[in-house]
Amino acid sequence: MTWSMEGKGDVSEAETCDVTGCEKPAERSVSSKFAAKAGLKFDESLRRVHLCKEHYRKLKKETKELRRLESLGR
Repeated sequence: MTWSMEGKGDVSEAETCDVTGCEKPAERSVSSKFAAKAGLKFDESLRRVHLCKEHYRKLKKETKELRRLESLGR
């Protein structure tokens, strides 16, 4: 069976980035817990955080080592 990430974390075109001070259109959404691990500033009452391309790349870069270590523990 082949798994696809298509549709996972996608957002509508009307959404904007939830990071404080950013008004760019959102590309992806992630859990607020995952976004907090990267040190992004956003409204803590949100369950899902919408991120623009720039902030999503920062999130991936900041959590790269953490994700690698978690995958080794499986």
